[in-house]
Amino acid sequence: MKKEELINFWFESAENDLDTMRLLYKNKKNTWSLFIGHLVVEKLLKGLIIRNNSDVLIVPKIHNLILLSQKAKLVVPNKIKEKIQVINTFNISARYDDYKKTFEEKCTDSYTKNQINNIEEVVKWLKEQ
Repeated sequence: MKKEELINFWFESAENDLDTMRLLYKNKKNTWSLFIGHLVVEKLLKGLIIRNNSDVLIVPKIHNLILLSQKAKLVVPNKIKEKIQVINTFNISARYDDYKKTFEEKCTDSYTKNQINNIEEVVKWLKEQ
């Protein structure tokens, strides 16, 4: 794939997952909606890594959003960075059984709504980059 195709691949995949996140949230699948929200941010960052680094065509196989934002060479405002730090925890919390129970208890409708709003805000900021 050419560079532009790779960038589009990551951005289009993120957009598809954004729809999935919203559907899961609408259907009260709180933990999974936040997990997919993490994927949305991750994929946008991976697209930005390719776009912002002239010599990169393969993104690192990592899920840490903080590290990915650094590799994307982004200057992240503190407000967004704080949201990304919280979103970063959704990857492990929803993925592994030993964390799932605690995470499910944490993901009340109110908490999830707040975090979905945070994800949407981070996504908007990333798309502006």
